Amino acid sequence: MELMVCIKQVPGTSEVDIDEKTGVLKREGIDSKMNPYDLYALETAFRIREERGGTVKVISMGPPQAAAVLFESFMMGADDGILLTDRRFAGADVLATAYTLAQGIEKAGVPDIIVCGKQTTDGDTAQVGPEIAEFLDIPHVTNIRRIVAAEEKTVIVEMDMAETVEIMSVRYPCLISVEKNIYTPRLPSYKRKLEIGDREIIRLSLDDFSDRNELHYGLNGSPTQVLKVFPPAPNTDHDLVRGDSGHLAAYLFERLVERKFIRKDPV
Repeated sequence: MELMVCIKQVPGTSEVDIDEKTGVLKREGIDSKMNPYDLYALETAFRIREERGGTVKVISMGPPQAAAVLFESFMMGADDGILLTDRRFAGADVLATAYTLAQGIEKAGVPDIIVCGKQTTDGDTAQVGPEIAEFLDIPHVTNIRRIVAAEEKTVIVEMDMAETVEIMSVRYPCLISVEKNIYTPRLPSYKRKLEIGDREIIRLSLDDFSDRNELHYGLNGSPTQVLKVFPPAPNTDHDLVRGDSGHLAAYLFERLVERKFIRKDPV
């Protein structure tokens, strides 16, 4: 069975500067790490491989230094890695990012299962995984909290739908997005680090894709733009009210009426 995990290098701190002209994070010179949600996706792929056999590839889009998270995944047990890196990919929104990853996956060969973490900590949109599947025209399932079984032609998954739990069988090839805590991620192994040595990472640029139209990538291919980014203004205003339940209820009622969230019934 062939599995591929989408991973991303994200800032290791919340104190990141923003390019005022483009609205893009300035990632140069800051500490970075693997997106925490991707650790659960990796572990999911490893567990399926242990049950069904096969290989686990990882794919990431980013600058050359993003290769660090690919090597980290090798130390955890990934077999191969692909880095999509090109200045023309910079500034991509979720749509352009998903399209770029889909092009990279298509170039590498669509696997049986593509595994994504729920979302990234620097974007928090949870949209890239499903959009990749749409571009590849394959079925996808999100909010997965348990892999019930990986069978010969389908994977059976359990989805957390907030108010319900649903079980679905999905035919290969497919994409699944997993929740955190689906499994406990394993740690990178120093022994594996010695074994992998200088394992080669496949690097692909726009020139390697079937679609080489620059208007489909990076800022050019992003229909959404960040108009303004700013820290929220601190607000420490508060009222401290003491009293019995009747007094507190009356106080809250008057404040809600005052702010026009509710209105008093006419007498």
